[in-house]
Amino acid sequence: MKKFAVGIAVICFYLIPMVSVAQGVWKGYEKLFQPARNYVIYQTSNDLTIDGKADEPSWEKAAWTEDFIDIEGAQMPTPQYRTRIKMLWSKSYLYLFAELQEPQIWAYYADHDQVVFHENDFEVFIDPLGNGRNYLEFEVNARNTLFDLLLPKPYHNGGIAQISWNAAGFKSAVSIDGTLNDPTDTDKKWTVEMAIPFASLKTGLNNTVPADGQIWKINFSRVEWQSEVVDGKYIKKKNEKTGKDLSENNWVWNPTGEINMHVPERWGMVQFSANSVNGDQVAFRMPQDEELKKILWLVYYKQQDFKKANGHFSLSLSDLKIPAVMDFSSGKSARLKLKATDAKFKVLLMTMEGLVLSLDENGLLQEDHPNN
Repeated sequence: MKKFAVGIAVICFYLIPMVSVAQGVWKGYEKLFQPARNYVIYQTSNDLTIDGKADEPSWEKAAWTEDFIDIEGAQMPTPQYRTRIKMLWSKSYLYLFAELQEPQIWAYYADHDQVVFHENDFEVFIDPLGNGRNYLEFEVNARNTLFDLLLPKPYHNGGIAQISWNAAGFKSAVSIDGTLNDPTDTDKKWTVEMAIPFASLKTGLNNTVPADGQIWKINFSRVEWQSEVVDGKYIKKKNEKTGKDLSENNWVWNPTGEINMHVPERWGMVQFSANSVNGDQVAFRMPQDEELKKILWLVYYKQQDFKKANGHFSLSLSDLKIPAVMDFSSGKSARLKLKATDAKFKVLLMTMEGLVLSLDENGLLQEDHPNN
């Protein structure tokens, strides 16, 4: 087995001019590091009836998220139709309510686990541990047809979707302001209400019920196809030359910088509060290690691109144009250490306070030990 080559400069933190060490290191990767959106979820003060409507007092008090934007970011055209959501929780459920403006509401898939994103749909992605492992996906169309699945890891890291997985106790309902599958009128919107049992998210979790202040990675997507009416039925528009479906629109809560939802490290964050939605409000507290993780992901992305260009991973940080000491906005610094062969790598990040994080070629992020 090949030994790891180590790319590291052992430099005293206090001798590095923090203003210049990382200058330009992010160039070309800015779209992958857009600011993450966040939302504080409060506890519901009353029982909720899952009926696709948000007329209970708790829902009326809950705040809306920002409007969805294009999956690639705000630099892309503003979505044609508005999408936004609200969230609440209890000791048993995570509650979601989504509002999707739509002048022509259609959906034909009616069987559980049909791939509903081949029609217009609303999608939820949840990574409770925030490590990109064993995350959940829920998709619902305007007929309230559910497609739920478990991803052991993202597709680009070799993940295989477990479609046979089902969220026991999951509840959802759709309400339509208009008429379904009727091209003769103009509709206004459809709304989706979900109750996702924490018990159904136990895969990879020791405790399924969030604690006060706990933060989860989460994201939401709306797939919107270009459609036309043929013989009284909605169908997706085709490219006249190729005969293939025209590309769909992907409108999301938190942009990922590319047309790919399966990058959990680039999702938004929700913080659970034990306070009632009718009680005192709290501020979202960004995890202290979030900036540190971004540095590791920068190395990961650059390594993947290096391998595409050269057929193997880089053995040194300098080839990736990444310094061995990086600074971040709090004014502190972190030291990087790269262990690599042509086929594998592991990058470690060490702070002055002793925190050690690592990320490998499979996208596995974890707390580590400097001697590993």
